[in-house]
Amino acid sequence: MTLTPAAHGILPLQTLSELVDQGVVLSASALDADQIQPASIDLRLGARAWRVRASYLPRKRTVVERLSDVVMHEMDLSKGAVFEAGCVYIAELQESLNLPQGLSARANPKSSTGRCDVFVRLLSDYSDAFDDVREGYSGPIYVEIAPQTFSVLARTGTRLNQLRVKRGTVPKLYTSDCGVDLTGDLVGYRARRHAGVIDLDNVDGHDPRDFWEPLYQNKGQLLLDPGEFYILASKTAVVIPVMEAAEMLPIDPSVGEFRVHYAGFFDPGFGTEEAAAAGSRGVLEVRCHETPFLLEDEQTVARLVYEPLIARPAELYGQRGSHYQGQGLKLSKHFKPW
Repeated sequence: MTLTPAAHGILPLQTLSELVDQGVVLSASALDADQIQPASIDLRLGARAWRVRASYLPRKRTVVERLSDVVMHEMDLSKGAVFEAGCVYIAELQESLNLPQGLSARANPKSSTGRCDVFVRLLSDYSDAFDDVREGYSGPIYVEIAPQTFSVLARTGTRLNQLRVKRGTVPKLYTSDCGVDLTGDLVGYRARRHAGVIDLDNVDGHDPRDFWEPLYQNKGQLLLDPGEFYILASKTAVVIPVMEAAEMLPIDPSVGEFRVHYAGFFDPGFGTEEAAAAGSRGVLEVRCHETPFLLEDEQTVARLVYEPLIARPAELYGQRGSHYQGQGLKLSKHFKPW
């Protein structure tokens, strides 16, 4: 690997490709041509999933060993299967890891997954935390899938989450607040209850009117209803420098009684002039908790934490095409234009 001994940071595209060649990142089938992103690897569903009656952490056992405590039935994903809203599932991933000492990993939902209100988290054997893969881990990885509002159709090869590989103790460079934009005419969308099934591999294949209710400007305010899911946009543009990556943190109780952004990764080059995407906004996936909450224009709803890359990525976000580079307020790629 082309790393210097002192380099602590997130690994870029070309180094991730080297890890695949060296067997550090393994896969049950050849990787897709676009699977490695500027600073992350998309993960693909494997052949099997299990409906479980509760989420869990494996802790002192493997993920499969803990399944016997909660499993209800097995599902064959080779021909597609519906993951029902309000249910919890564990699924195999085609990728596995053989991390050497010094390398760890962290996963997050893909943006398209979060915008469909599907909550996903990575599981690894003997782990006591979701999404984080410890340094030197060797073994399979799995994904917990919990659709919240919409039932979704997925199959072997569907990509729900993505993985970043990190070397050493990665410093937090800085943090920026992210406010919400409630001006203009259209300010957001609220998910419709009891809608149909979203096929997660069908791009531009769904009528948004069947799944979403548009929300219009009302004196720069929006009343969030408990249990409802909203798509909103950031007030200011988001820029991720080419030598950095960012993660949007879940909201903390001091900011409000809601959670923002299931999909937390922003790759290097997002929103930059160099990638011809100046002015890109962050799309905010908002779920209100037990108490109604009155949101105001410019109010801080999330925070971005920036971390360094160990080298400039061979490509920037969106240079091979992207549904979200240059975005404003936008639904997931599964929906036709309004």
